[in-house]
Amino acid sequence: MTSRRRLRLSRSLVWLAAAAGVLHAAASLYWALGGQWLLATVGQWAVEASARSPAVAGAGLGLVALVKLLAATVPVAVAYGRVSRPRPWRAVSWAGGLLLVAYGGVNVVVSNAVLLGAIRPDGGYDAEAMRGHAHLWDPLFLLWGGALVLSLGLSRGRPAELADAGAEPSGHPAS
Repeated sequence: MTSRRRLRLSRSLVWLAAAAGVLHAAASLYWALGGQWLLATVGQWAVEASARSPAVAGAGLGLVALVKLLAATVPVAVAYGRVSRPRPWRAVSWAGGLLLVAYGGVNVVVSNAVLLGAIRPDGGYDAEAMRGHAHLWDPLFLLWGGALVLSLGLSRGRPAELADAGAEPSGHPAS
């Protein structure tokens, strides 16, 4: 694959990762502002926490939304050379992407195994939350992390390779 194609594919993947992360962040922000739609798909504990102490739950979910938003958008800024010292940000992005893949992947497998009856929790389980984790939230984490890790892998290389691909290391087109 040419450097130009690798760069183009890497940037498409970082945008896919960002979209998945922004969707996660948007849901958290919606819940932070008091919304209830799909909250039960996270777990009954979340519904109860938001009813018991809306201000505390809102502040916590607002912080979660901010962290998710930053985790979704910083890699895009790095991919386009919009941050100084990209190397530490890439390292953080690698760690975050691998964590998202592991967390999302394990939870997709386990939650689907519970829904299929292959795993039977002793105390039963929250069916709505299990479906939410099996079919929405954890696949979205897996997509986010997988796209980010693939993007980072494709964008590894020396600055000369980026220049050959039509972009300077800063992310701006070569003159």
